Amino acid sequence: QVQLVESGGGLVHAGGSLRLSCAASGFTFTVYRMGWYRQAPGKERELVAGIASAGDITSYVDSVKGRFTVSRDNAKNTVYLQMISLEPEDTAVYYCNRVPSFGAWGPGTQVTVSS
Repeated sequence: QVQLVESGGGLVHAGGSLRLSCAASGFTFTVYRMGWYRQAPGKERELVAGIASAGDITSYVDSVKGRFTVSRDNAKNTVYLQMISLEPEDTAVYYCNRVPSFGAWGPGTQVTVSS
């Protein structure tokens, strides 16, 4: 079955950096657009970054443009999110999934940015 396992989160100070990873299995990873989503306390889950199946086209929500970079390694069925210049507003649980999202979600990885 589909499995998505996120890792790499943690506690950082504002201005810090983190690199998230998501290992995918149970579906044909290479044909799907993938995305990173986040859910902050009391808020709905939102898509923050997407990447085309070949990795050649990326998109970002305005609030993370210039600070987050999404990439993928189709040989490893893994998608990454490099985050720099982190802000307290980036605090959330981060998830990966297909775009549009469907099926089961992984456990997510907590990112906490202190001011």
